[in-house]
Amino acid sequence: MDTGSDLVWFPCSPFECILCEGKYDPKTTNKPLKIPPNATVSCKSPACSAAHSSLSSSNLCAIARCPLESIEISDCSSFSCPPFYYAYADGSLIARLHKYRLSIPMSSPSLVLHNFTFGCAHSALGEPIGVAGFGRGLLSLPAQLSSFSPQLGNRFSYCLVSHSFDSDRVRRPSPLILGRYEEKEKRVGDDGAQFVYTSMLDNPKHPYFYSVGLVGISVGKKNILAPEFLHGVDATGNGGMVVDSGTTFTMLPSSLYNSLVAEFDQRVGRVHERARDIEDKTGLSPCYYYNKVIQIPNLTLHFVGNESGVLLPRRNYFYEFLDGGDGSGKKRNVGCLMLMNGGDEKELTGGPGATLGNYQQQGFEVVYDLAKRRVGFARRECASLWDSLNQR
Repeated sequence: MDTGSDLVWFPCSPFECILCEGKYDPKTTNKPLKIPPNATVSCKSPACSAAHSSLSSSNLCAIARCPLESIEISDCSSFSCPPFYYAYADGSLIARLHKYRLSIPMSSPSLVLHNFTFGCAHSALGEPIGVAGFGRGLLSLPAQLSSFSPQLGNRFSYCLVSHSFDSDRVRRPSPLILGRYEEKEKRVGDDGAQFVYTSMLDNPKHPYFYSVGLVGISVGKKNILAPEFLHGVDATGNGGMVVDSGTTFTMLPSSLYNSLVAEFDQRVGRVHERARDIEDKTGLSPCYYYNKVIQIPNLTLHFVGNESGVLLPRRNYFYEFLDGGDGSGKKRNVGCLMLMNGGDEKELTGGPGATLGNYQQQGFEVVYDLAKRRVGFARRECASLWDSLNQR
């Protein structure tokens, strides 16, 4: 699932994926779909316009080779929506829109959506298994669920289990909750932490983003103010922070990132040796060598709104591992800050000022309340929450 995009798409037979070696296991991945040829979407459909970045239906029907006289009298319903190109930060695809039946077997009760609109891709670059777009656009899964049942589509949450870079570790599923649930009921995995909410911001240029305002980040007790353009989104779509489940690491503008790193290094670097060679190899910074334990300051994100501070667990921003060293056989403990420099303000013009990635969201239930236009965060034991929800 991806809250930073609004398209649901699947690989369709025949399917070719370019540069996908090692990204998936064909033995455990579902086979590409076989969709009936009559399940296409008309070039006149609003969904077709949405897939083509709001291009007018007249232009789309012309591309679909609907005759001019038919375009003039809006009689192109039998002509299919043309193929479209869709891109992510690390991949892309060409797809056609289709309408077909979608079943959600793990819902309670089981749910079947007829005439569900999705992209059917026959070729993709670096995207082998499809994506469920949960953004704020017309084609997203929540938007289509909302047309079926507003209560089901107007709120969803997920709880991401901890990342593991150890291939031998048993992987646990992360729960996704569609719709509302009884918050007063005590659940396994729920430690009683209340949600901390901040308002959703509208983005006229990127309306599918879940944008929020960031006012600062605390390193220990030192509050570092965020630049003003992160507090909101202007009329041209600049600024704000996007909450994105599809981006791995949090990206901060250079001014805020550099101030944060300087404060962090002032506290940690005076006690522990900087691991410059590790920084050069991994691109992470700052990194430190340590013996048995390393003390690091707390990190708290401060969003717009009273008491909208979110204290990050240590593992959400500081990754600790064992490095093989220089080949001498001596291994050393290393810890690295897991936040990224997203570039200066000029480079960020025309888009979000910052992104809250999924690495920093692990161990939280993140709720998107579209009815009340807010995003909330609450600490959870996500693996236990999964077990609890599946016992119902």
